[in-house]
Amino acid sequence: MLIENLLNRVDNLIIGGGMTYTFIKAMGGKIGKSLCEEDKLDLALKLIEKAKEKKVNLYLPVDSLNADKFDNEANTKVSAINEVEDGWLGLDIAEKTIKEFSTVIENSKTILWNGPMGVFEMEKFSKGTTAIARAIAAATSKGAYSLIGGGDSVAAINKNGLADKVSYVSTGGGAMLEYMEGKKLPGITAIRGE
Repeated sequence: MLIENLLNRVDNLIIGGGMTYTFIKAMGGKIGKSLCEEDKLDLALKLIEKAKEKKVNLYLPVDSLNADKFDNEANTKVSAINEVEDGWLGLDIAEKTIKEFSTVIENSKTILWNGPMGVFEMEKFSKGTTAIARAIAAATSKGAYSLIGGGDSVAAINKNGLADKVSYVSTGGGAMLEYMEGKKLPGITAIRGE
């Protein structure tokens, strides 16, 4: 699994977007109708422990922009990430998280971005992803190396007009992630003559 392998290589790891609520529920938080992989709750707890063991700073959102339905015209309200009310679902990170994540990113030397912070395709829920894209561009302008991969991340960086402000955009997002996991890729194996 990518996250588990990354814990051996990073100082900071930010979890956002769809994965967030699996971690929050695993820690006993209320997530309403937010996206959650029920079969990954134990894994989420193991990853939290492994991050502690490896002395990796694991960042999870602290607040959430919630909606009463999955719709750009939904009613919204902000709550603590672990206090999403029944019947509501978290669709973006909110202001406190945007500030915290942006600070971590802008002080990083190497950035791998895979996955938006929310449902950025809907304008009402795009603020978090836009802020993260801008933070990555700002860090890159200060000398950080930034790698953007995965279909949604590429779409988000392009939507925000920042593709030329990051170091590299991988259109082979799935392959990039497999490579980061340590898997051998047929094309690279052939080039290397392995």
